[in-house]
Formats: sequence, structure tokens, C-alpha cells
Amino acid sequence: MKTPIKTIFVAAALIFLVVSCSNNRQKSGSNEPETEQTTHTIQNSENNMTKTIKLTRADFLTKVANYEANSEKWEYLGDKPCIIDFYADWCGPCKMVAPILEELAAEYEGMIYIYKVDTEAEQQLAAEFGIRSIPSLLFCPMGEAPQMAQGALPKDAFKQAIEEVLLKKS
Repeated sequence: MKTPIKTIFVAAALIFLVVSCSNNRQKSGSNEPETEQTTHTIQNSENNMTKTIKLTRADFLTKVANYEANSEKWEYLGDKPCIIDFYADWCGPCKMVAPILEELAAEYEGMIYIYKVDTEAEQQLAAEFGIRSIPSLLFCPMGEAPQMAQGALPKDAFKQAIEEVLLKKS
């Protein structure tokens, strides 16, 4: 019984030490003028602009498909294939997918669009597409009907879908 209590005590002491050291570093750096580290952070935030594109319902009707004008037939309006991520900020699986989609948007920049639709802000659009679970992903190839996938997909599954469904490379 002594070992587990001793282990917990040592772990708590280490956590306390790490937290207090990081607080001291932050305090000591706050009185100094802008340093290289601060400049680097500012540059990183400018360079890390998101590559995914947020869509409203109005944007959807002009960039993806105007299903109001043509409710009988799907007609994709984009000049490149796209993925549309129906998500919500509070959704855990959506949060796991978001960085993957950002990486893919950068990797396939110029070849596809990756759009994001916030289902909380765009409830009408989500309802019109029958979104009942999130994340839901709509893959829109050029000249073909879109395909819906539900759930958090791993990066390799996204890449396979992009290559085979959107870019027709296989």
C-alpha cells in the first residue's frame, strides 16, 4: 500500500513543479519588450490561416448547388470537386475531424474545396439535407451525384475518397 501512495505523491509534486516553472517563465517574459518568441508566435498565427471555407445557406446556393431553383436534379456549381463538413462546435468527433480537414485543404489546395457548415448556425440548411448526426460529410464530384458519409473518418479514408471519388485517380 505504501508504493501507490508514494507514487501519487511524487506525481503530484512533479505536476506542481512543472506548473510553477511554466508560470514563472510567463511572468518573467511579460515585462520584457517584444522578443523573437513573441514575433514568431505572431507570424505563425498569420501563416496558419485556415484553408477550409465556412458556408452559409446563401453561400451554398451560389457556390455548391441551387436546389431551390432546381429541386429535381443535382447540379454542382463549383469549378472543383468539394467536401462539405456539416459540424457543430460542441461535437467531439467534429473537433477530431477539423484538423484533418485543414491538413487536407492545404495538401489538395487548388484541386478541391473543403467547405464547413455549422449546423447550429445553419439549421435550415442542415434540415434540408436531412443531417441527423454529425459530423456528416458530403462529397461532391464534378458532374456526378454527391455522396454522403457520416461519422469521423480517419485521414487515410478521406484521402482515399478524395483520390477515388473526387479526383478519379484510381
